[in-house]
Amino acid sequence: MSGKALAVKLDSPLPRSVPRGSATAVFCMGTASEGSAPVADLELLVDGIGYPLEAVRMTRFDMPCRRSGFWGLVPFVGSASAEHVELSARVRGRDGAVEEVELGAVPIVDEPQPAGRGDRDALIAVCMATFDPDPALLARQLDSLRSQTDARWTCVISDDHSSPERYATLTAMIGEDARFIASRSERRIGFYRNFERALRMAPPEAQLIAFCDQDDVWHPDKLAVLRGAIGSASLVYCDQRLVDTAGRVLRKTLWQGRANNSTNLASMLIANTVTGAAALFRQDVAERALPFPDSPGIEFHDHWIALVALAGGELRYVDRPLYDYVQHEGAILGKVAGQGGPADAGAGLGRLPRMRRWRAAYFLGYVPGKVRAETLRLRCGERMAPAKRRALERYISSEHSLLGFAWLLLRPARALIGRNETLAAEWELTRGIAWQRLARAFARAPWPGRWTLDTRFPDPPHFQYRRLQRWRGRM
Repeated sequence: MSGKALAVKLDSPLPRSVPRGSATAVFCMGTASEGSAPVADLELLVDGIGYPLEAVRMTRFDMPCRRSGFWGLVPFVGSASAEHVELSARVRGRDGAVEEVELGAVPIVDEPQPAGRGDRDALIAVCMATFDPDPALLARQLDSLRSQTDARWTCVISDDHSSPERYATLTAMIGEDARFIASRSERRIGFYRNFERALRMAPPEAQLIAFCDQDDVWHPDKLAVLRGAIGSASLVYCDQRLVDTAGRVLRKTLWQGRANNSTNLASMLIANTVTGAAALFRQDVAERALPFPDSPGIEFHDHWIALVALAGGELRYVDRPLYDYVQHEGAILGKVAGQGGPADAGAGLGRLPRMRRWRAAYFLGYVPGKVRAETLRLRCGERMAPAKRRALERYISSEHSLLGFAWLLLRPARALIGRNETLAAEWELTRGIAWQRLARAFARAPWPGRWTLDTRFPDPPHFQYRRLQRWRGRM
């Protein structure tokens, strides 16, 4: 290629593996250049099939070649006969020459198949995730599990590499109770992957699954009520009381100031309404959910499970609190709500605080939703009703289609008829899409560098929907 060195590099990590017979959407972001010059064009190849990217030759102030950035989504499918999914880049140089560059190979793995749908006598696997649990709060949670009136359950505990002292306390609390199985991860993997690990620990004969936090308190009839209410649904969930660490009730219901949603897939994609510890779901939901997709920013296990369950079936709701959601400084939502926006100053127009927030809204708001939507289409497409498929397609198209953008922009008007379950999170997403369009336009314009937008991934990778953040802050 004109005698210049071709450099193609991925910034985003690839999945650790892809299950045979399954698929996932992968967000790929990186840089491509010929020496100090941008490439003419680039597409990614997955097992030899080309996929156009969302953006090429985007401005990167951290690279010698300023217009070297690219990103897009590609599908990784676990073939029945292959051993790996191969990823490469097909690059067209400025002289018209085409070259392919290998970027990586992801192993295809065989995973155990579920035993089938559950019934009223099915074993429930309670999947608990722990990390340095407070001994007093953990003791209350374990006691509430042991007090369940529904006795057909087992509890698997995935510990996220707690300190040896805290893990020893956990195992001592379990004692000789054969209903509990604990396993300590060899390294820290974060709460999202820790719940995935707990889900993989569920015994194959368990046909119903419930997530469990380390510091809540379940009411004695929680499992019994949810088992009786699931019926033909894929997932059932309940209300919850918000309490402090002393057990004092702070709020009698979660749904104060925000509508619940158990039917609208687009709203669920934008803003989750199913708390993990409130849910009981079928094993076939877990099968389609694994492995959890990799998307930018902070990921939530319960959001993904709710989407998989609703895409392929229906949700049911029990309109009464069945557990106490303990509010304290170590809670995950509390930590997330306190995190600010991206701190990197960037350059040019990217120095403006609004532009930095809009950049985060794109990469950490819209893009994660697109990863989930594309993965849902890959894994649940044949099970989805036409209306649900259209909802995902509208969301995906809003990045490029004016009609899709208008649909997203106008959705908050549903609050006028009481449907405020997203708390206008769509407006944050439309700002992110507007930033993307500006960045692409500026990258193509022959203007000096100070009038362009830096398209690096936000650092730190934190973003919050403001109205949802305020709603959580009132908990």
